[in-house]
Amino acid sequence: MRSAGAVFCLALALAVLSLPGQSGAETKKAKTIDELAAMYDSSSCKECHARIYEDWQKSIHSRSIFGTGRTAATLKTTSINGFMEWPYSGVKKPEDVKVVHLMVCAKCHLPQLKDAEDSVAREIMKNVFDLSSPDEKVAAHAREQLEKVNINCLICHNRNAIIHKWADGYPQKDTVYGTRDGKHPHPTFTKLKKSFIMKESVLCGQCHGTGPNFEFDNPSQCATLYASYNMVYRAEGGNETCQECHMEKSGLGHNMQSYRSPEMQKMAVDFDVHADADIWRDGTVIVPQGEVRVHLRNKAGHGIPDG
Repeated sequence: MRSAGAVFCLALALAVLSLPGQSGAETKKAKTIDELAAMYDSSSCKECHARIYEDWQKSIHSRSIFGTGRTAATLKTTSINGFMEWPYSGVKKPEDVKVVHLMVCAKCHLPQLKDAEDSVAREIMKNVFDLSSPDEKVAAHAREQLEKVNINCLICHNRNAIIHKWADGYPQKDTVYGTRDGKHPHPTFTKLKKSFIMKESVLCGQCHGTGPNFEFDNPSQCATLYASYNMVYRAEGGNETCQECHMEKSGLGHNMQSYRSPEMQKMAVDFDVHADADIWRDGTVIVPQGEVRVHLRNKAGHGIPDG
């Protein structure tokens, strides 16, 4: 005969296993890049939020897999010098790459890849390698495909809008998450709900660095902005959020930039230059000799550089 405690534990375990979003079994997985892009299509957002959408299109978020070209190139070297060199990865050629491999990078650059089959990972890698094709049409098509999937409105305002899911619930498919509750005039996303993290740096911290990602079979180390933000800037009394600097103070809004932006450079780094010059005579030639002292001050809320 089972004890009441055992029955309670079994019931709790079954309840946890049945929570929405736990296994992803209720969502049909994308088989192609086009299907994944359609699953997370946010193009309708620009009908009401034209300025915000236009700002976002200028940002690196809008091409998070291609990036400036460097991100895609890094995926290629990760495959060649990483996956294919690691004896237990199961990857001997680019066609062997699966979702589980790409998530080392996609955790931040394309988190929705978890909602795709391995065929999408293979398609991404094919396009990554096609970028260096001597055929300009092939290379252009590859870039176009890679730019179809990105960090868009639905990633920040739906998929990643809730962190403590057991406490606050799972993101609902008909809901856009922002800073308040209300109705949302959209045929699919009809509800507007407040996200407790929408104005908090932890929203950005999900991707912008928390240190080594030990949950992978082969841990990766990438940007650690959020770690230095918490351990240095916040620890020393800083209280501004990522959003306040990268969106509000910079005036860039949803065109969130970093070191490439002149606005962000001016906000992040201050410097002064002191130069002294002397001329030495040796009787036959004049050799100018200069000494330049440059003092750099980091005014950002995190370490520079990152990544």
